[in-house]
Amino acid sequence: MVEYIQKILKKTGYISILESILFAILGIILIAKPEETIKIISYILGACFILVGIYKIIAYVQMKEKNDIYNYHLIYGIMAIVIGLITIIYSTTIETVFRIIIGIWIIYSSVIRATSALKLKASKSNMWIYTFLLSIVMFGCGLYIALNEGTIIMTIGILMLIYAVMDMIENIIFIRYIK
Repeated sequence: MVEYIQKILKKTGYISILESILFAILGIILIAKPEETIKIISYILGACFILVGIYKIIAYVQMKEKNDIYNYHLIYGIMAIVIGLITIIYSTTIETVFRIIIGIWIIYSSVIRATSALKLKASKSNMWIYTFLLSIVMFGCGLYIALNEGTIIMTIGILMLIYAVMDMIENIIFIRYIK
């Protein structure tokens, strides 16, 4: 019985390592080709909206004869198709807007943190310097994200890669421990 459980645990560990390798590959792709990744995601998302729109229009046509006054499927369908087309056509703009909004939010947070640091300094707290230094780093990160294309996707890729490596190490240790 113990050997059977060990065998299952090892198999689970190997599967987890394989998943981590796939996760690492995806992370590397996100790091190496962030703009292309955004385009592909935008195309897939746009296609999904278009498919939902077509489905809603078909549902409208099928329900049209039932004289349902609350049947908004045609409007939903048209709007979904328009959103899908906009998502596909303006895929790079979507990434830019998203990146700028996140960058501005981080800059805003850093200014709030710097203000808090100055209030801590006025109250004679030693923590103010750490808070102030962190706000400067956050400000720089916010500017970097707002001004550089692909940073959000690259950051996600880096985090995925770090996670995958840590997960593989943990699973290798786990598998060795089971022996």
